[in-house]
Parts: sequence; structure tokens; C-alpha cells
Amino acid sequence: MAHILSCSIHEAEFNYKQEEIQRLIENIFPMNESEIKKLIPIFTNSQISNRQLAFPLEWYTEERRLQDVNASYCEKVISYSKQAAMKCLRNRQFLQKEIQPEEIDHIIFVSSTGIATPTIDAYLLDELGLRNDTKRTPLFGLGCAGGTSAVGKAYDYLKGAPKSNVLIICVELCSITFQHNDSSVSNFVGSALFGDGASCLLLAGDESPLLQIKISTAPKVTSFSTKTKPHSQSVMGWSVKDSGFEVIFKKSIPKLVKSFWKEHIEERRRALHMDTTELPFIVAHPGGRKVVEAFVTSLGAEESVVSASRDVLHQHGNMSSPTVHFVLHQIMLQFPPSGVRSFMTSLGPGFTSEIVSLEWL
Repeated sequence: MAHILSCSIHEAEFNYKQEEIQRLIENIFPMNESEIKKLIPIFTNSQISNRQLAFPLEWYTEERRLQDVNASYCEKVISYSKQAAMKCLRNRQFLQKEIQPEEIDHIIFVSSTGIATPTIDAYLLDELGLRNDTKRTPLFGLGCAGGTSAVGKAYDYLKGAPKSNVLIICVELCSITFQHNDSSVSNFVGSALFGDGASCLLLAGDESPLLQIKISTAPKVTSFSTKTKPHSQSVMGWSVKDSGFEVIFKKSIPKLVKSFWKEHIEERRRALHMDTTELPFIVAHPGGRKVVEAFVTSLGAEESVVSASRDVLHQHGNMSSPTVHFVLHQIMLQFPPSGVRSFMTSLGPGFTSEIVSLEWL
């Protein structure tokens, strides 16, 4: 099994009101005034109040080459990763003492908004002072599903290495993918939803000495399930152009939550003998307002089950893979009582549903 002992979040340094970003997009989006007016409700109905960006708003007014954007990505992501990881290892809200980087046996690095070879986790060995025999697993292309998928992969690894400790780091700079010459609705939706941020989780196996230093209840991962819809690769993702990553969003995503994801969660509910209508909360990635609403409808649960997801969407927007960890962080700080069961879930390119079951102990 895998125990999530600590969690940290790291916000990008430039915080803006949704209205400020809206005014910028109105000025630079490649559509005429009447077309933009038709799309503005996407901003106003998003239920997003603030978003954090890696660069000041002025930075986004200039069109840049992929080479230059990617260089900026690498620099920022290494910095954000280091800050998120050190916060996690030193988080005295969850840990009785600080964890030393040398105690980490495996690092899983998740990001889909830039490219690096060697991957960013190779740089983090030096930046964090990890052992040179630390295992590395970089995950690219999972998008919003990456945060939950990484927890599942850490769970699978720790079943075979129960004395080990795993650090999961998710960092995304979604804002840098905005395309100046892309007049698609997907590009507009991305400009209304995306923010930047990072997260880090510390997981320990059943026989890890670190289990003795948790302060209070913490979630134990009890199962992991992935389900991918056949022939659905065009639902969401990136189209890679000379100018960078063009976002792909199909308007069918909320409907897929009510059909494809609902089937998946029902399968997990039956397998684990759980009543989803009685869950106190779910750790759900808030991809957007309609996605959050579709989770509630599919579960047949009270609105309160996604209150943490709504709050994260309101305060940060959609940061892709780290977003679900922002939700988890908020819930972990409430220290649910021992025995509480829940799910962590995210949806991503594929079209893929990731579900991890959790139990607080």
C-alpha cells in the first residue's frame, strides 16, 4: 500500500483577477469584436475569481517562438519544482520532523506544458540533493489526469518496494500555451480557464520508517484504476505547431463525465463496496464549472461533496496536473477522521479516467 504523508502546493507568483485576464484576451485574441462578445460569457460564467500566472500580463502580449517559450518553461519549472518539493519535505502541518532528500527513493515528475531532455527530474537530483541512485519516472502527455495517475503509479511501485518513499512533483505552465494566431474556441476556453502552479506529495510504503512521523490522520491509497475510451484521442490534448502547443478541448467533455466517467466510478464503487452517494467528499480535479457539476450529477450526491474542488477552481483556475493535489491539500488540512473513505479522480487526454481510492488512517 501507499500512504500520502505530506502534501504541498506552490502558486505561480503573478496573481490576477479573472477580469484583468479577460481584458487582456479581449485585446489580443484573433477574432473580431462581435465574435469575442459571443465568447466572453466563458469568462464570466467560469466561477473563477483569481488565477496565478508564471509571468506578468505584459509577457503574454508578445508572440514568441516555441524555442524561447520552452526555455522560459524549463527555468520556471525547475524553480517551482524545487520550492514545492522542499515545502513538502518540511511541512510541519503533516510531519513531526523534516524529511531529508536522501530519504527519497523514487521521484515521479509530471508535466505536459513543456519539453526537456534530460527530463526535469534529472535536474532535480542536483537541485534537491537527492541520492544518485534515486529512481526517476517522468510522465508527459497526461494533462489534467497526471496528478491522479502519478499517485496510482506510486501506489503500484510501493506495493513491490514497501520500505521505499516516493516524491511526486507536478508542475504546469498552462498559460504559456496561449496561441496568438489561433482563433479556435478551444484556445479561447483555455485562456479563460488555465493557470500555472506546482504541487508535491510524499508517499511511503507499508514498511517505511517515515510512517511513524505523521502528525495525524493521512490518506492511504487502497486501489488504482485507469479506463480509456476507445477512439477518443481527439477529445482533448495538444496540437503541436511551430509556434507551440495549441489546446484541444471538445465541448463533449461534460457529457463524457456523465457517461464514461460515471460508468468507471460505478465499477469502482461496486468493486470496493462503497456507496458514492454517502461520500463526505471526493478529491476531484475541477477541470471547469461544467465538469464539476457533472461529477455531482453522476454521483447523485450533495453539492458539498465537491466543495474543495469548487474552491480551488475559484481561487486558481485549472492548472492541469497539480490541480487535483491543490484539492487534496485543502482536504488533508481538515484531517478527516480515521476510517473516512473517498476517491481521487482526474480526466485527461486519451480520453482517460483515473481513479484512486483513499482511506484516512
